[in-house]
Amino acid sequence: MSASQDVRIGAGTVPWVLSGRSEAGLRGQASRLLARIEADSTRDAVDDVAQVGRSLVAAGAANEYRAVVLGSDREGLLAGVRALTEGRAAPHVTSGRATKEARAQARPVFVFPGQGTQWAGMAVELLDGSPAFAAAVRDCEQALAPYLEWSLEDVLRGAPDSPPLDRVDVVQPVLFSMMVSLARMWRRFGVEPRAVVGHSQGEIAAAHVCGALSLADAARIVALRSQALTAIRGRGEMLTVMAPVDRVRAMLAEWDGALSVAAVNGPGTVTVSGDVAAMTGFGAKLRAEGMMRWRVPGVDFAAHSAHVEDLRQTLLDLASEVEPAHTEVPFHSTVTGERADTAGLDAEYWYRNLRQEVRFDAAVRSLITEGHTVFVECSAQPVLSVGMQDIAEELGRPVVPMATLRKDDGGPGRFLAALAEAYVNGVAVNWTAAFE
Repeated sequence: MSASQDVRIGAGTVPWVLSGRSEAGLRGQASRLLARIEADSTRDAVDDVAQVGRSLVAAGAANEYRAVVLGSDREGLLAGVRALTEGRAAPHVTSGRATKEARAQARPVFVFPGQGTQWAGMAVELLDGSPAFAAAVRDCEQALAPYLEWSLEDVLRGAPDSPPLDRVDVVQPVLFSMMVSLARMWRRFGVEPRAVVGHSQGEIAAAHVCGALSLADAARIVALRSQALTAIRGRGEMLTVMAPVDRVRAMLAEWDGALSVAAVNGPGTVTVSGDVAAMTGFGAKLRAEGMMRWRVPGVDFAAHSAHVEDLRQTLLDLASEVEPAHTEVPFHSTVTGERADTAGLDAEYWYRNLRQEVRFDAAVRSLITEGHTVFVECSAQPVLSVGMQDIAEELGRPVVPMATLRKDDGGPGRFLAALAEAYVNGVAVNWTAAFE
């Protein structure tokens, strides 16, 4: 059996959750459900299919062999159940085996990426279809309001007079709000993080979600820091290169400090940051050697480089009032590459977070070595999964990296598909929340 959920499902999506002690038992439950529903031709209204979903959640135990059928009408849901009875994959069915060992390890790490996950309309469907998500966004907007001259929701909806997402002082607070709100959605369904890790600005969201920073403090950092970055716009660029970091460092020696490694995301994924002119020459060299590379979207400054040193005092001042707290949820720092005491996430730490190389590779290695197996990107699209998978393969320890939303697929149906993938991989999900 396999997981298959990467297909858009319309508004009013309902999950039918099934499980069995064996593959035959799961098929048997699906067969009995199919026969019962097909025998009652009156069950075609949304309320009726939702009632079936509620009954399945109320009556069913989360056994080892699991499946979730998603759909918004009787016909679509029955087609998925029929596929289960026949043991075949279907685009709106997610199935898998959650062994006892998998269930014991499946409380996920919440992963918060940096800039580059944005896309137009990424929150609109959830804002309209999920009151819980809309409430979370409103809370973020209220926390950000003292520092912004624009409306968060207007930007998310692409209102005519709203500022564009390609401005660093806009996109970073917006992405922070997306990550925090998506993490709250996971928690609404009973999925709590076993640990958190953030990439670059994603560490601010990670610090809030694990309880180290209040929403007010996190909003202050992300808003004021993004505004400070406007002072170095136009001077730098950032480029992702598919190559081992040692090879990239050796190539950068030619540019005598004008370029540096900004982030190590995996065994073969590195981000470079630095001067525009030098980056042009470096890009030409990569092209000549046939090496895959691409610009980090929407970035016209050189984070994690010497350029940031011009902002040191500004960055220290804006975070000077922050009061970090110790938290029991492990925070794995991509500044140090290992677990950090969150009481130390002071102004100096947040300067280092923007100036120093992002050690995402090292942080994920430490998480996998500790036994973490499930990683959930709380973002509008997954950008770190490849690196995490490569790290796991190099260590010889399989992991399950999962997306929350995907580009051009950001509605409640997509979120339920993410929950379904987590569930069949052993994560405990409170499916009752889908019917509240």
